Amino acid sequence: MSFLYFSKDCTRAAEKLKNNPRHKSYLQQVSLRQLEKLFSFLRGCLSGQSLAETMEQIRRKTTIDPEEDLNKLDDKELARRKSVMDELFEKNQKKKDDPNFVYDVEIEFPQDEQLQSCGDTESADEF
Repeated sequence: MSFLYFSKDCTRAAEKLKNNPRHKSYLQQVSLRQLEKLFSFLRGCLSGQSLAETMEQIRRKTTIDPEEDLNKLDDKELARRKSVMDELFEKNQKKKDDPNFVYDVEIEFPQDEQLQSCGDTESADEF
């Protein structure tokens, strides 16, 4: 059990805890991401970081900067960012069972605003 608390790899520790047969039934409704955050929080506190520093570090790891160039990331960091995006997508996705689910949504866009061109007007004229 001490390996889980002092592990530098919070993802692996969270996976071990979640898949442990002894704890599996209790952690069934807890997402892996939540357990990773918990282990990151514990690791920060045990290493002497303040609560504010630990929370800021966790926030940086669990949010996506829209200005960041993802093409410059290595494979491991890119996979982590994609995981955060997937989680956000799942969280915001509307499903048929949701109380405010609407099957066919139609949106009227204002006509008085000037439309923006995509910038490729020459090739559009050829068709």
